Amino acid sequence: MSLAHSSIRTIQLDQFRLARQIIQHEADALTRLAANLPAGFDDAVDCLCQCTGAVMVSGIGKAGWIAQKVSATLASTGTRSHYLHPSEAMHGDLGRIGPRDMMLVFSNSGETGEVLQLLPTLAKLAIPVISITGPENNTLSRAATIALSYGKVPEACPLGLAPSTTTTLMLALGDALALVACSRKGFRAMDFAAHHPGGNLGKRLSTVNEIMRPVEDCRIARDIGTVRETFIAVQGPGRRTGAVLLVNDDGALTGIFTDSDLARLLEQQKDDQLDRRVCEVMSANPKTVLSGSQTTLAVEMLACQHISELPVVDSRGRPLGIIDITDVLGLLPRK
Repeated sequence: MSLAHSSIRTIQLDQFRLARQIIQHEADALTRLAANLPAGFDDAVDCLCQCTGAVMVSGIGKAGWIAQKVSATLASTGTRSHYLHPSEAMHGDLGRIGPRDMMLVFSNSGETGEVLQLLPTLAKLAIPVISITGPENNTLSRAATIALSYGKVPEACPLGLAPSTTTTLMLALGDALALVACSRKGFRAMDFAAHHPGGNLGKRLSTVNEIMRPVEDCRIARDIGTVRETFIAVQGPGRRTGAVLLVNDDGALTGIFTDSDLARLLEQQKDDQLDRRVCEVMSANPKTVLSGSQTTLAVEMLACQHISELPVVDSRGRPLGIIDITDVLGLLPRK
């Protein structure tokens, strides 16, 4: 190994060593916090659960970013919440606070000037204030209704200056408050889904009715026609699905015939079967999913059964729509 490569390797090892020390430092602080939760934690959870307005969360600098994240966590888990910037509050945004609201304020020192200037107005409004600070005895904690302190801790920053361990503890304590309150309120997965309609998370928590291609966009035909007649009858504009849903006189699903089934007949030079009744060559009694089922169930069926189309049916077996595998690709197991 050359001297240059050896030097690079030494630098990398030093960097990894420092990174591990930083992470371990913060992990140790979290372990101590978990073992010694602030005495007022239960009261703070009660306060959050009893709030009939919004939880206004405030802080500035790095604590302000933590406050914004905790506010977002509260809002997504059943506790209405908004972030209030301390400086903007003094220039009109105090009007955002209502008489049924409460405040959750983050400040490591508890002596942050922009935060302390809120205190006289909060006192006049007579709303509950929960403070999250490092030291126990500071101006903010003394003015708060409930004061939570994680103690004076050294930062993980090698210079001992950049907020790192303290912001980690703020975030952990804020998340703990939000999620324990969520549990106390009986917040369910379906409630969570209502707040997260977008992206793969929203799909995973949705019902099949929300992601299926509705029946009006499906190709549906009676099961008594020939294969040729069936495919001629179902041609039309719109988003094409990869299967024809076949129904009986009562409109109940009896089978499914896919584009792959048609291609297989042609590849095997079984053109004569195009004039056979479709019910003779269709996949009878196909796998289906009941209306109102969770999307995760449909995804599991598509993956485990190795199928590309899954009809959604009502309690009488009538098709309401179809889930195409291309609609849920992001939810399928990577394997």
